[in-house]
This record gives sequence, structure tokens and C-alpha cells, in this order.
Amino acid sequence: MSRIDETKEFIPVRIAILTVSDTRGLDQDRSGDTLVQRLTEAGHSLADRKIIRDERAEIADQLRAWIANPEVDVIISTGGTGLTGRDVTVEAHRDVYEKEIDAFGTVFTMVSFQKIGTSAVQSRATGGVAGGTYLFALPGSTGACKDAWDEILRWQLDFRHRPCNFVEIFPRLDEHLRRK
Repeated sequence: MSRIDETKEFIPVRIAILTVSDTRGLDQDRSGDTLVQRLTEAGHSLADRKIIRDERAEIADQLRAWIANPEVDVIISTGGTGLTGRDVTVEAHRDVYEKEIDAFGTVFTMVSFQKIGTSAVQSRATGGVAGGTYLFALPGSTGACKDAWDEILRWQLDFRHRPCNFVEIFPRLDEHLRRK
């Protein structure tokens, strides 16, 4: 099973947090606050934080801006992953993905099912990679953000996690761009 290899040195990553909401400001962004608290407590750094309306093009533009920024390693968005007409975060993420991390949504659903039962089917959490940057779209509830961080991202963003983790393959995420 998974474990932390204490003989390896922790490598902090730079994480940008994007909250997707038509109604919230930073002072009401409990899900964003939850993610910031957890990532900093884990030893990572907050690269940037924004709130954007639930508009597909605006979300995709912000994702692309952070993907192009060498100071951002990981992007985590919260909100807009549901089934309503205004929920377009997943589509915006997929507009920029080079590769989707299919198992992220599956594992998130497994974790959610343990907490909220069959209501877990209403989430479309997703993960992917673009331009050497990891991207994750989480539901907008604090519970979902806690679950995703505590049960998945905390481990996969820790270089010491075994048998494998996302951090150890950072140098190879954009190797296709370096080929001649």
C-alpha cells in the first residue's frame, strides 16, 4: 500500500487555486480557503489564487495563463463540476488538457461514495496535464475539497510517496516538446 519514504527529501510544489463562482468573493470562498490551508500545511506554496465567473472561455483563459507561468506547477480549481447548465469548469479544463488523468475522477468518486453515497455520481471531478502543469477540477463544497486533498492530492503531490507520485514525473511531463 502507499507510504511515505522518510529517506527522501520533501519537494514543495507551487499550486494555484481557482474558485469558479458567479456569487462568491474571496471573503466567502470557504472551499478555496480549505485548499490553501491544506496545501500550505503540507509544505507547498500558494502560487496564485483567483475567483472567476462560471464562464467556459474565462476559465480556460486563466488555466492557460497559469500553464504558461513557470511559477505554477499545479492548478486546482473548485466549483462548476456539477450537472447544471452553468457548470462548465470540466469543459474548460478539457479545452486545455493535453492528457486527461482518467483515474483521478474514478478515485475521487470512490472516496466521495464513502462519504456521500450515491450522490457521488453528481460530481464530474477531473484531472489532466498541459504544458508540464497538473490540473485538477474539484467540486465547490468544502467537504469535496477536503476529501480530494486528504485522500488523493496530499499523497500524489508528495515526492516521498511510494510506490509513485506526480512530483517524480514533473521533468518528463513536457518531454514531447523537447524531442527533435
